[in-house]
Amino acid sequence: MRASSGRSSPPSRRPLGGRSPDRRASLLDPRRAAGQVFLVQIVIVVLLVVAAVASLVLQSARDAVRQGRRASVVAAQSFANAPGVAEALRGPDPTAVLQPRTELARKKAGMDFVVAMNTKGIRYTYPYPQEIGKKFVGDIKPALEGHTVVEQAGGPPLPAGKGTDVQAVVPVRDSRGTVVGLVSAGITVRNVSRLWMPQLPIALGTGAAALALAAAGTTLVSRRLRRQTRGLAPVELARMYEHHDAVLHAVREGVLITDPGGRLLLANDEARRLLRLPEDAQGRPVRELGLPEGISRLLTSPRGVVTDEVHLAQDRLVAVNMRPTFPDGGREGRVVTLRDTTELAALSGRAEVARERLELLYEAGVRVGTTLDVQRTAQELADVAVPQFADLVTVDLLDTVLRGLEPTAEGWQRLRRAAIGGERQMTPAYPIGELITFSPEAPQMRTLRQGPAGAVLEADLRKAPGWQEQDPERARKALELGVRSLVTVPLRARSVPLGVANFYRTSDSPAFTPEDLSFAEELAARAAVAVDNARRFTREHAMAVTLQRSLLPRGQPEQDALEVAWRYVPAESGVAGDWFDVIPLPGARVALVMGDVVGHGLHAAATMGRLRTAVHTFSTLDLPVDEVLGNLDDLVVRMDKEEDTEGRADDHEGEGVTGATCLYAVYDPVTGTCTMARAGHPDPVVVCPDGSVMCPDVPASAPLGLGGYPFESAELHLPEGSQLVLYTDGLVEDPTRDIDVGLDRLRRALGRSGRRTPDEACQAVLDAVRPAHPSDDIALLVARTRMVPPSRVADWDVPSDPAVVPSVRAHCRERLREWGLEAMGFTTELIFSELVTNAIRYGSPPVKARLVYGRCLICEVSDGSSTSPRLRRAATTDEGGRGLFLVAQFAQRWGTRYTASGGKVIWAEQVLDEGMSAVTGSTPVDVLLEQFGDPAL
Repeated sequence: MRASSGRSSPPSRRPLGGRSPDRRASLLDPRRAAGQVFLVQIVIVVLLVVAAVASLVLQSARDAVRQGRRASVVAAQSFANAPGVAEALRGPDPTAVLQPRTELARKKAGMDFVVAMNTKGIRYTYPYPQEIGKKFVGDIKPALEGHTVVEQAGGPPLPAGKGTDVQAVVPVRDSRGTVVGLVSAGITVRNVSRLWMPQLPIALGTGAAALALAAAGTTLVSRRLRRQTRGLAPVELARMYEHHDAVLHAVREGVLITDPGGRLLLANDEARRLLRLPEDAQGRPVRELGLPEGISRLLTSPRGVVTDEVHLAQDRLVAVNMRPTFPDGGREGRVVTLRDTTELAALSGRAEVARERLELLYEAGVRVGTTLDVQRTAQELADVAVPQFADLVTVDLLDTVLRGLEPTAEGWQRLRRAAIGGERQMTPAYPIGELITFSPEAPQMRTLRQGPAGAVLEADLRKAPGWQEQDPERARKALELGVRSLVTVPLRARSVPLGVANFYRTSDSPAFTPEDLSFAEELAARAAVAVDNARRFTREHAMAVTLQRSLLPRGQPEQDALEVAWRYVPAESGVAGDWFDVIPLPGARVALVMGDVVGHGLHAAATMGRLRTAVHTFSTLDLPVDEVLGNLDDLVVRMDKEEDTEGRADDHEGEGVTGATCLYAVYDPVTGTCTMARAGHPDPVVVCPDGSVMCPDVPASAPLGLGGYPFESAELHLPEGSQLVLYTDGLVEDPTRDIDVGLDRLRRALGRSGRRTPDEACQAVLDAVRPAHPSDDIALLVARTRMVPPSRVADWDVPSDPAVVPSVRAHCRERLREWGLEAMGFTTELIFSELVTNAIRYGSPPVKARLVYGRCLICEVSDGSSTSPRLRRAATTDEGGRGLFLVAQFAQRWGTRYTASGGKVIWAEQVLDEGMSAVTGSTPVDVLLEQFGDPAL
């Protein structure tokens, strides 16, 4: 009797056949898969070894022939071109000379023969002397024509014995290039077995190693399969199948398996319930089972993969998944799973709607507010809501909002149509730009009065009297065209209403529900912030533009030196600190200014105004151009320090004004010279009268505000009719192009200007060079030079002797008579004599006097002293001191300017009309008596 331990023993891991044969013997058994695989591997390895050996033999033979052809050509060419060969062939006994040399060359080159012959093919040399004098075996005709011949041919016996004879025939040329003979070199390609026999053991060894690896791999695969099946017996496999079958029919997911012909192979209980399959469905074609049309078409379609495709089966919504399988030994079938989703349909529908709403809100955040334009922002709101949320959207804004002003409650009843989105022909909506007055009961007014959460829903506009009484005729046409539902939402920012957004749906779409109100409010809230930002930008931009334009020149000053035109284009993102100016100076001269303050906004515009005022002040002092820039530099440094002291972070938009640039130029129409200096500003451009364009070499200095850097000036002569072009960097610089491209376009545009007026040249430059969307302000000034005719200029060198003053007055009187200004003679002579007398008495030589007849009459007296005279009122007992006082009384204005040589010029200007009327109105004696009369007398 055998005792039992009370525990069941685990099932034995036996093969399915119930036997355990020797594994090594089973490996070679051709009836088993492992043995068949091993035999196939043996056949493949043997075939590969044979193919390798054959390829080695063929390749060795080809390599040997190729090597022999190359070697024969080299040897023949070398010997044919050797010194003395051509002379020996023409000698009396070529064999005696060439036979030793050919044998020596043959042995050194490793060739089987080197043969020299005449042009008829008669050998002069050969390894065997008895063959000398015989006809050469081979084709020599191409060689006689100067070509190289390589061929395989037979001939007399060779020292190398039998084999393939590869020979080359080359011509021998004399110094004149004439073929005087031929040279042939050849080699016998011996048996190639010596080339591939050493590699045969390698091929065989590789084959043996491959067989060993195949045997090992087959053994490992066989053991792997046995481990994976765990040695289960057929009974155990059947039991496992029963378990799988029980699970298959117990799951709450239908399973179908079909064969490639569309026949149903398997259907579990859940699939039968969902599809109501008949009892005999298994084994029948799918089309005969009476399935719903959608599912039947899906199961018989060529589609291989389907994921969660929902179909209606009777009264159930079924999600279908389909994947390919191989149930019939390699023939493709289908595995289909069915899942009942009826209970999840409503929930998933609501989730899908919520997902779409979230996506729309995200899209609105991206698309609404891309620009700082109020009307464009309103249009973006209308576009983003159609057609995902509404069929038609209109946006009405307060008129003050569109103009950038603060909205007020008084303007609620008057809104202006700002945007329309959707099919505009579906309703007779108010056009864009029309001012609308809403009635108190209109939905738009109700939503404005109800506060922050004031969205108004009109689910059926046919039952909305407030909407219909707003405009009965338009309402009737809208209802006829299918408009059915409305949600109107206030656009509020900072609790201030800016307008309303109206969302309409037609009869083709479901009506709005209360659930849509929260979404409409959220969408309107996001858009309102963007609209308010755009409104504030519009207001600030308008203020900045107004300020800057008020600080820029509004008209051209009276002057004769230049014909001037300018253009100013503000940036799209806001104004900057660009400015320009034309300032008349004494002596008929004119100053041109072009500057640019770093930064944008009101602060930059205000800074520009301060600098422009300072330039006017410095130009009034008639300082040299480099000193003007130096004083501007000091001013900018002081302004920057003031902002650092006050703290710019809270009050100003920019970070100081350091970095302002400026170009200051002074043009003298009498001499035709222009003196200019620039502080970090772009180079000016000069267009010569002949149309050529040049950039004068004006030294570049540091921008204003850095402090401590000197400024250099340059002087150039401008012929009459030249155009001086000044501009700011906004004209030539742009983020989308390099500055060199802009400068090149500027020069080309000016080169084509020809004889255009300055105004036409300005417009041509803007059309050709201005960026499409300027990111910086653009200031452009074009000035055409004029010259004072020499006939209207009179100058004299005055000796340092008071006795010459009468003669100077006489010259002055004579020149005024020539100009037709006799009426101004007394006043001009008085001014001239006083200035000349002061220069002789108190100045230093040389003393010069000049009269310039232009828009006004200019008297100038220069001397070598740098001491400037001053105006004072003489006492009644003083004998002198009244000269400058008289000059100041009779002249329109007078002043002093210093010259580069260290001297000074005293000048006085008389306006022609006023001077004449003053003289004709009273006599010079009366004027003097009025000025110096004693009231006590």
